[in-house]
Amino acid sequence: MLQLIYAGQYFLFTAMLLAIIFSLTLHEYGHAASAWLLGDSTAQQQGRLTLNPVAHIDPLGLLMVIFIGFGYAKPVPTNPSRIRHSWGNAAVAAAGPGMNLLLAVVSINWLQYLVMGNNPGESTPIILFLSLMAQINLLLMLFNLLPFGPLDGHYIMSWLLPTSMRYQYDYYNNRYGAQLFLLLIILSIFGVPIFSFVMNLSQTLLPYLLIF
Repeated sequence: MLQLIYAGQYFLFTAMLLAIIFSLTLHEYGHAASAWLLGDSTAQQQGRLTLNPVAHIDPLGLLMVIFIGFGYAKPVPTNPSRIRHSWGNAAVAAAGPGMNLLLAVVSINWLQYLVMGNNPGESTPIILFLSLMAQINLLLMLFNLLPFGPLDGHYIMSWLLPTSMRYQYDYYNNRYGAQLFLLLIILSIFGVPIFSFVMNLSQTLLPYLLIF
């Protein structure tokens, strides 16, 4: 993102930054709201059941997004023992990517509506923002569904696996998942196209989100 400032594209930089902040906020809110609905009030008690970005955005994580293209928001605290149903923890994990999917669907269809209007040029800033929202949120959804490290996909995969495999999977992910995730990010920063398949998949899937 920093290259946009060097290139003088300040408006695009601002729009992208706002889209990222909004998307990360809704992602974490999805976790907090689903946990609360399933009986765990931990996030609510710690002020995370809110749409206020200040409660969810980690300053260092946001700076990392700006400078190296990877970052993070504040993880939502949960107490798995309070969450109802055997599938509850997986549902809480899936709520974040699910929120990103919802935002992507709303954004691309709203974009389509404006583009097909009589005067789409009058809504150029909105069109740009919606385009960024659609792309960023689909990318966030796919990225967070990767089944390793601290990503949401790990919790979903753990629930999907048979019990005989689940404990072994959790053991190795807890032991090595974060290190593997960090290594892949470092390699990606240095130009190795580690996550290029996620980018390509998001571009392929984006048109299929159109409803109208």
